[in-house]
Amino acid sequence: MDRLNSALRRVPSWSVYLLAAVPFVLLAVAVATGNLGPDPVKTVERELGEWALRLMLATLCVTPLRRAGLNLVRYRRALGLMTFFYVCLHLVTWVVLDLALRWGDIATEIVKRPYLLVGMVAFLLMVPLALTSSNRAIRRLGPARWAQLHRLTYLVTVLGLLHLVMLSKIWSVELLVYLAIGGALLGWRLALRFRPWRMRSA
Repeated sequence: MDRLNSALRRVPSWSVYLLAAVPFVLLAVAVATGNLGPDPVKTVERELGEWALRLMLATLCVTPLRRAGLNLVRYRRALGLMTFFYVCLHLVTWVVLDLALRWGDIATEIVKRPYLLVGMVAFLLMVPLALTSSNRAIRRLGPARWAQLHRLTYLVTVLGLLHLVMLSKIWSVELLVYLAIGGALLGWRLALRFRPWRMRSA
């Protein structure tokens, strides 16, 4: 593991941005060539949303992997920001391409469809996380306050999974995999958070 960590230290963090942008580039090519099926807008929305969820889950994997000996902490910021990038594209696709900036219809849809409200809340919670994803923000907030704010990541993950479950028509294998991975990561974090309490009460 030490040899792998040593090799990873030579991989620049900007490479994560490039790698995470590949799905977007491939999706753009599919749009340009008309290879997205009968409802391309819905396909783009779904793909962008699922890539946002995948990157969010990858971000949550950093801490448990570090505990296991694999140190990917230097790439966590890039993963988090690329998650926000895909969430923004997912939202923009819905607002601009699906509802054509009809703000009255957009507001009505959010109120009428609970899964849209859940998704919107998740997006709004991500905004302060993205805005404070810098060393300057850590210095201004202080490490303790910054860490407390960024615990919202776990709530955002729960809302993202709930958003996907609510809009899914069937319980597909892919959906169950997302739920299993997300549940395992959130459960691990919850158990870690309350372990000191159990130790003190023993």
